[in-house]
Amino acid sequence: MRPMSRGHDVQRRLQRRLAFHQALHDPVREPRNALRWLPELRRWQAARLERSFKRFLENPRSSAAARFFLTDVYGDHDFSRRDADIARVMPTMQRLLPGSLLATVSDGIALGALTHAFDLRMAEALGEIAPRGKRLDDDRYAEAYREVGKPLLRERQIALIHDVGTGLGSAMRLPGIGTLLKVSRGPAKAAGLAELQAFLERGVGAFTKLDNIRGFLDDIERDERRAAERLFAGHPDPFGA
Repeated sequence: MRPMSRGHDVQRRLQRRLAFHQALHDPVREPRNALRWLPELRRWQAARLERSFKRFLENPRSSAAARFFLTDVYGDHDFSRRDADIARVMPTMQRLLPGSLLATVSDGIALGALTHAFDLRMAEALGEIAPRGKRLDDDRYAEAYREVGKPLLRERQIALIHDVGTGLGSAMRLPGIGTLLKVSRGPAKAAGLAELQAFLERGVGAFTKLDNIRGFLDDIERDERRAAERLFAGHPDPFGA
Protein backbone atom coordinates (compact mmCIF):
# COMPACT_ATOMS: atom_id res chain seq x y z
CA MET A 1 0.00 0.00 0.00
CA ARG A 2 1.36 3.42 -0.93
CA PRO A 3 1.84 5.85 1.96
CA MET A 4 -0.68 8.67 2.22
CA SER A 5 0.57 11.87 0.59
CA ARG A 6 1.02 14.99 2.71
CA GLY A 7 -1.81 16.69 0.80
CA HIS A 8 -4.25 13.88 1.56
CA ASP A 9 -3.11 13.87 5.19
CA VAL A 10 -3.84 17.61 5.49
CA GLN A 11 -7.21 17.12 3.79
CA ARG A 12 -8.26 14.34 6.16
CA ARG A 13 -7.12 16.33 9.20
CA LEU A 14 -9.07 19.33 7.93
CA GLN A 15 -12.18 17.21 7.40
CA ARG A 16 -12.01 15.86 10.96
CA ARG A 17 -11.55 19.31 12.40
CA LEU A 18 -14.43 20.73 10.38
CA ALA A 19 -16.72 17.93 11.53
CA PHE A 20 -15.80 18.58 15.17
CA HIS A 21 -16.23 22.33 14.71
CA GLN A 22 -19.65 21.94 13.11
CA ALA A 23 -20.84 19.50 15.78
CA LEU A 24 -19.83 21.93 18.54
CA HIS A 25 -21.82 24.78 16.97
CA ASP A 26 -24.92 22.71 16.14
CA PRO A 27 -27.65 23.85 18.57
CA VAL A 28 -29.40 20.49 18.33
CA ARG A 29 -26.35 18.31 18.91
CA GLU A 30 -24.85 20.74 21.43
CA PRO A 31 -27.63 22.40 23.49
CA ARG A 32 -25.07 24.29 25.61
CA ASN A 33 -24.94 26.81 22.76
CA ALA A 34 -28.13 28.24 24.29
CA LEU A 35 -26.61 28.78 27.75
CA ARG A 36 -27.32 32.34 28.89
CA TRP A 37 -23.75 32.90 30.10
CA LEU A 38 -22.22 32.21 26.68
CA PRO A 39 -22.78 35.66 25.05
CA GLU A 40 -21.49 37.48 28.14
CA LEU A 41 -18.47 35.19 28.31
CA ARG A 42 -17.58 35.87 24.68
CA ARG A 43 -18.09 39.62 25.13
CA TRP A 44 -15.87 39.65 28.21
CA GLN A 45 -13.12 37.61 26.58
CA ALA A 46 -13.08 39.88 23.53
CA ALA A 47 -12.69 42.92 25.81
CA ARG A 48 -9.96 41.17 27.82
CA LEU A 49 -8.00 40.33 24.67
CA GLU A 50 -8.31 43.93 23.51
CA ARG A 51 -6.72 45.03 26.79
CA SER A 52 -4.01 42.37 26.60
CA PHE A 53 -3.17 43.33 23.00
CA LYS A 54 -3.07 47.06 23.76
CA ARG A 55 0.67 47.48 23.24
CA PHE A 56 0.52 45.62 19.91
CA LEU A 57 -2.48 47.65 18.76
CA GLU A 58 -0.76 50.93 19.60
CA ASN A 59 2.37 50.00 17.62
CA PRO A 60 1.98 50.91 13.91
CA ARG A 61 4.19 47.94 12.95
CA SER A 62 2.08 45.35 14.75
CA SER A 63 -1.38 46.92 14.89
CA ALA A 64 -2.71 45.25 11.72
CA ALA A 65 -1.48 41.79 12.79
CA ALA A 66 -2.87 42.27 16.31
CA ARG A 67 -6.25 43.36 14.94
CA PHE A 68 -6.28 40.34 12.62
CA PHE A 69 -5.75 38.05 15.61
CA LEU A 70 -8.59 39.70 17.50
CA THR A 71 -11.08 39.57 14.62
CA ASP A 72 -10.08 36.48 12.63
CA VAL A 73 -8.10 34.10 14.80
CA TYR A 74 -8.79 34.36 18.50
CA GLY A 75 -11.58 36.85 19.04
CA ASP A 76 -15.35 37.00 19.40
CA HIS A 77 -16.17 36.39 15.74
CA ASP A 78 -18.57 34.03 13.97
CA PHE A 79 -16.57 31.78 11.63
CA SER A 80 -19.49 29.55 10.65
CA ARG A 81 -19.85 31.02 7.12
CA ARG A 82 -16.16 30.54 6.36
CA ASP A 83 -16.14 27.00 7.71
CA ALA A 84 -19.35 26.04 5.89
CA ASP A 85 -17.73 27.25 2.64
CA ILE A 86 -14.66 25.12 3.33
CA ALA A 87 -16.70 21.98 4.01
CA ARG A 88 -18.73 22.48 0.83
CA VAL A 89 -15.87 22.99 -1.60
CA MET A 90 -13.03 20.92 -0.19
CA PRO A 91 -11.82 19.48 -3.56
CA THR A 92 -11.78 22.93 -5.20
CA MET A 93 -9.91 24.40 -2.27
CA GLN A 94 -7.15 21.83 -2.68
CA ARG A 95 -6.60 22.93 -6.27
CA LEU A 96 -6.60 26.65 -5.47
CA LEU A 97 -4.46 26.81 -2.32
CA PRO A 98 -0.87 25.77 -1.57
CA GLY A 99 -0.60 22.91 0.91
CA SER A 100 1.04 25.10 3.55
CA LEU A 101 -1.89 27.54 3.51
CA LEU A 102 -4.33 24.64 3.68
CA ALA A 103 -2.53 23.43 6.80
CA THR A 104 -2.80 26.91 8.31
CA VAL A 105 -6.55 26.97 7.61
CA SER A 106 -6.79 23.59 9.32
CA ASP A 107 -4.98 24.92 12.39
CA GLY A 108 -7.27 27.97 12.44
CA ILE A 109 -10.35 25.76 12.47
CA ALA A 110 -8.85 23.56 15.21
CA LEU A 111 -8.18 26.67 17.29
CA GLY A 112 -11.74 27.91 16.78
CA ALA A 113 -13.20 24.54 17.73
CA LEU A 114 -11.06 24.17 20.85
CA THR A 115 -11.82 27.74 21.94
CA HIS A 116 -15.56 27.18 21.51
CA ALA A 117 -15.39 23.88 23.39
CA PHE A 118 -13.80 25.73 26.29
CA ASP A 119 -16.42 28.48 26.04
CA LEU A 120 -19.21 25.92 26.36
CA ARG A 121 -17.57 24.41 29.45
CA MET A 122 -16.96 27.85 30.92
CA ALA A 123 -20.57 28.94 30.34
CA GLU A 124 -21.75 25.74 32.01
CA ALA A 125 -19.44 26.34 35.01
CA LEU A 126 -20.58 29.95 35.31
CA GLY A 127 -24.19 28.77 35.43
CA GLU A 128 -23.31 26.71 38.49
CA ILE A 129 -21.10 29.35 40.13
CA ALA A 130 -23.44 32.30 39.55
CA PRO A 131 -26.87 31.06 38.44
CA ARG A 132 -28.39 34.53 38.86
CA GLY A 133 -25.34 36.52 37.76
CA LYS A 134 -25.31 38.70 34.67
CA ARG A 135 -21.84 40.22 34.35
CA LEU A 136 -18.35 38.76 34.39
CA ASP A 137 -15.30 40.10 36.18
CA ASP A 138 -11.75 38.79 36.64
CA ASP A 139 -12.55 36.89 39.84
CA ARG A 140 -15.62 35.13 38.51
CA TYR A 141 -13.89 34.30 35.24
CA ALA A 142 -10.87 32.87 37.11
CA GLU A 143 -13.11 30.70 39.30
CA ALA A 144 -14.83 29.21 36.25
CA TYR A 145 -11.47 28.79 34.48
CA ARG A 146 -10.13 26.69 37.37
CA GLU A 147 -13.38 24.75 37.58
CA VAL A 148 -13.10 23.72 33.93
CA GLY A 149 -9.41 22.87 34.30
CA LYS A 150 -7.78 20.99 31.38
CA PRO A 151 -4.34 22.67 31.60
CA LEU A 152 -2.87 20.49 28.83
CA LEU A 153 -5.66 21.48 26.45
CA ARG A 154 -5.16 25.12 27.38
CA GLU A 155 -1.50 24.67 26.42
CA ARG A 156 -2.66 23.21 23.11
CA GLN A 157 -4.93 26.21 22.55
CA ILE A 158 -2.03 28.62 23.05
CA ALA A 159 0.23 26.53 20.79
CA LEU A 160 -2.38 26.68 18.01
CA ILE A 161 -2.43 30.49 18.23
CA HIS A 162 1.29 30.42 17.56
CA ASP A 163 0.92 27.81 14.78
CA VAL A 164 -1.68 29.85 12.87
CA GLY A 165 0.49 32.95 13.04
CA THR A 166 3.57 30.99 11.99
CA GLY A 167 1.68 29.53 9.03
CA LEU A 168 0.61 32.96 7.81
CA GLY A 169 4.12 34.28 8.32
CA SER A 170 5.52 31.39 6.29
CA ALA A 171 2.97 32.07 3.55
CA MET A 172 4.59 35.45 2.98
CA ARG A 173 7.76 33.67 1.86
CA LEU A 174 5.96 31.65 -0.80
CA PRO A 175 6.95 32.93 -4.27
CA GLY A 176 4.25 35.19 -5.66
CA ILE A 177 1.78 34.63 -2.80
CA GLY A 178 0.42 38.18 -3.04
CA THR A 179 -0.21 37.81 -6.76
CA LEU A 180 -1.66 34.33 -6.25
CA LEU A 181 -4.21 35.59 -3.75
CA LYS A 182 -5.21 38.49 -6.00
CA VAL A 183 -5.53 36.29 -9.08
CA SER A 184 -7.52 33.66 -7.20
CA ARG A 185 -10.00 36.20 -5.80
CA GLY A 186 -12.43 35.77 -8.69
CA PRO A 187 -12.24 31.95 -8.89
CA ALA A 188 -12.48 31.72 -5.11
CA LYS A 189 -15.66 33.80 -5.10
CA ALA A 190 -17.13 31.73 -7.93
CA ALA A 191 -16.26 28.54 -6.05
CA GLY A 192 -17.88 29.75 -2.84
CA LEU A 193 -14.58 30.48 -1.09
CA ALA A 194 -14.98 34.23 -0.66
CA GLU A 195 -14.87 34.10 3.16
CA LEU A 196 -11.76 31.94 3.19
CA GLN A 197 -10.10 34.07 0.51
CA ALA A 198 -10.75 37.23 2.54
CA PHE A 199 -9.36 35.57 5.68
CA LEU A 200 -6.11 34.67 3.91
CA GLU A 201 -5.77 38.08 2.24
CA ARG A 202 -6.30 39.89 5.55
CA GLY A 203 -3.82 37.62 7.31
CA VAL A 204 -1.03 37.84 4.75
CA GLY A 205 -1.63 41.59 4.33
CA ALA A 206 -1.45 42.18 8.08
CA PHE A 207 1.73 40.16 8.50
CA THR A 208 3.57 41.99 5.72
CA LYS A 209 3.70 45.02 8.03
CA LEU A 210 5.48 43.15 10.82
CA ASP A 211 9.23 43.57 10.98
CA ASN A 212 9.63 40.69 13.48
CA ILE A 213 6.97 38.01 13.02
CA ARG A 214 8.60 35.50 15.33
CA GLY A 215 9.04 38.07 18.11
CA PHE A 216 5.39 39.15 17.81
CA LEU A 217 4.12 35.56 18.04
CA ASP A 218 6.50 34.67 20.86
CA ASP A 219 5.26 37.68 22.86
CA ILE A 220 1.62 36.63 22.43
CA GLU A 221 2.39 33.03 23.36
CA ARG A 222 4.37 34.11 26.44
CA ASP A 223 1.64 36.50 27.61
CA GLU A 224 -1.18 33.99 27.15
CA ARG A 225 0.79 31.21 28.83
CA ARG A 226 1.58 33.45 31.80
CA ALA A 227 -2.10 34.40 32.11
CA ALA A 228 -3.12 30.72 32.06
CA GLU A 229 -0.56 29.85 34.73
CA ARG A 230 -1.75 32.72 36.93
CA LEU A 231 -5.41 31.77 36.47
CA PHE A 232 -4.76 28.19 37.54
CA ALA A 233 -2.66 29.39 40.50
CA GLY A 234 -5.35 31.81 41.74
CA HIS A 235 -3.16 34.90 41.21
CA PRO A 236 -4.99 38.09 42.27
CA ASP A 237 -4.09 39.85 38.98
CA PRO A 238 -3.89 37.11 36.34
CA PHE A 239 -3.86 39.47 33.35
CA GLY A 240 -1.50 42.09 34.79
CA ALA A 241 1.93 42.89 33.41
